[in-house]
Amino acid sequence: MSEKIVISPTSRQEGHAELVMDVDDEGIVTKGRYFSITPVRGLEKIVTGKVPETAPVIVQRICGVCPIPHTLASVEAIDDSLGIEIPKAARQLRELTLAAHTVNSHAIHHFLIATDFVPENLMATAINSVSEIRKTVQYVVDMVAGEGIHPSDVRIGGMASNISELARKRLYARTKALIPKIDAHVDLIVGLVADKDLPAGLGVTHAPTLATHNSYGDRTKFDLDRFTEILPETWYDDPEVGHRACSTIPLYDGRNVEVGPRARAAVFGSYSGEGVVAQHVARAMEMKQYISKIVDILAELDTSAPVMADYDITGTNKLGIGAIEVPRGMDIHMAQIADGKTQFYSCLVPTTWNIPTMGPATEGFHHDFGPHVIRAYDPCLSCATHVLVVDDEDKSVLKNEMVRI
Repeated sequence: MSEKIVISPTSRQEGHAELVMDVDDEGIVTKGRYFSITPVRGLEKIVTGKVPETAPVIVQRICGVCPIPHTLASVEAIDDSLGIEIPKAARQLRELTLAAHTVNSHAIHHFLIATDFVPENLMATAINSVSEIRKTVQYVVDMVAGEGIHPSDVRIGGMASNISELARKRLYARTKALIPKIDAHVDLIVGLVADKDLPAGLGVTHAPTLATHNSYGDRTKFDLDRFTEILPETWYDDPEVGHRACSTIPLYDGRNVEVGPRARAAVFGSYSGEGVVAQHVARAMEMKQYISKIVDILAELDTSAPVMADYDITGTNKLGIGAIEVPRGMDIHMAQIADGKTQFYSCLVPTTWNIPTMGPATEGFHHDFGPHVIRAYDPCLSCATHVLVVDDEDKSVLKNEMVRI
């Protein structure tokens, strides 16, 4: 007789989530559903009707893990709506900010999975490595973007200011010296993941991959005509689950897609690994890629160059798109500016793309693999909620404020 196992809330992800598994008599998971139960907070509606400068400040608080990608996606979307072409040095500083944040975020992930993969005799080595890496790259964000958490110097039209030549030299020296530490750290994590001997098919979904850029983001690679967003009750086959979920489900070409480190490695690096192990390997290897990018940008940056474009804040009502490749997925923001105010705003947040159903990621495995299944696509769910008006009696949707196309 099939049994339904509910883990609510799940641990080790941003926001509140629930895992519902159907388990057969032999303890094999036949179906898994993993979804957000975080209440709607309405941040997209808060910025609507306000001056555009409000949006990046508000939406960067969508998530405590990835405030920097939300800030960058916001200013990119507003830049696009206003027709702004930011200066080269501003683009370099934005890319530098995201690269440093990504190294930091991946290091945090390794801290979170340490109890799963790191043996006791190597725990101190791994944690000390994480701490040293994070301290250096957070210093980069502080110096370049104003703050390590809420980057106050990332602005519509570019950046608030360029860094000084002394700061550039100091950051260059510190980050270049960090390369051997990151190389050793990545080799340690990749080796420990391999040594865990997880099942070869764990987390393999065969879903299409979606990535716009190998390290920053490219709005031209996101085709809005291929995107749709649906309510969970139209996706999940269990009505109880569908009505309880509060994340909308984005589809590309009508399908659920995989985004994030493994997707970027597959799209831009011909990486063929799949599943949980491949995701951990791809995430770790990105640390090497991003630290090299940080050093390269700092070597080239002209600290005397302008970093702010001239622009008219009035706007023409164009729907602007900002696409940012986030440590945990892909972040798309949409902004429409007219008469000097934000007329429409919507966020398609990083890992909502990955989590509507676990499907083959869980099917066929004993449910005691749960912790590793949960970490497969690193969900951060609390930023996934949108505004819906629902009838209290029959739960029908009266008004849909998800995405207006």
